[in-house]
Amino acid sequence: MEILVIGSESNLKECREKFGEGHNYHFATSHSQAEKYFKAETVAFDFEPNDISIYNKKDLIVFLSSTKTTLAGLTAGRQIQTSLFGFCGMPSFLNREILELTFLKKESQTQLENICAQLNTKYKIVEDRVGMVTPRIICMIINEAYFSIEANVASRADIDLAMKLGTNYPFGPFEWCEKIGVKIVYELLNAVYNNTKDERYKICELLKKEAQA
Repeated sequence: MEILVIGSESNLKECREKFGEGHNYHFATSHSQAEKYFKAETVAFDFEPNDISIYNKKDLIVFLSSTKTTLAGLTAGRQIQTSLFGFCGMPSFLNREILELTFLKKESQTQLENICAQLNTKYKIVEDRVGMVTPRIICMIINEAYFSIEANVASRADIDLAMKLGTNYPFGPFEWCEKIGVKIVYELLNAVYNNTKDERYKICELLKKEAQA
């Protein structure tokens, strides 16, 4: 399969780790660079979908990093011919056993099933909402851990250890935060809170301070 990665070198690395070396990979840091790779049956992973007007080819299949918004929001008011799907492009969320994905048209589900079979990955369709499912849960846990630090409940190492022992999670909240990046965690929580006004996503001042440092 021809796989186009639009984003950073680390995004390309994670795609290779997830999907393996049995594909032809192409890499672009911008949409203007990416267009030369657009051809039938190419599957693109766009980690920075700031200009989706370029997606006007019917045979192109594109996964847009839509975690901080929604797939519907990214495409609102646009005439797009390309098959578009949403995924989480935050660091470490692509290279997971099960991909969380969204789509806009019900008839796209069969196409998505075929693509994921070729990519040899399991997937789960989730509601097209800000934060999807797993990203918002993990970032909420990280936020709660920052509140615990702020209240001097325990050390970061102790909180990480307690989380792993108590929930069998592979990482503690601060280990997750390091993998994702505190700035990205902050941006995701901010997007979810602005969308929902749910107090569970109101950002801890300590987390905010570290993200803006």
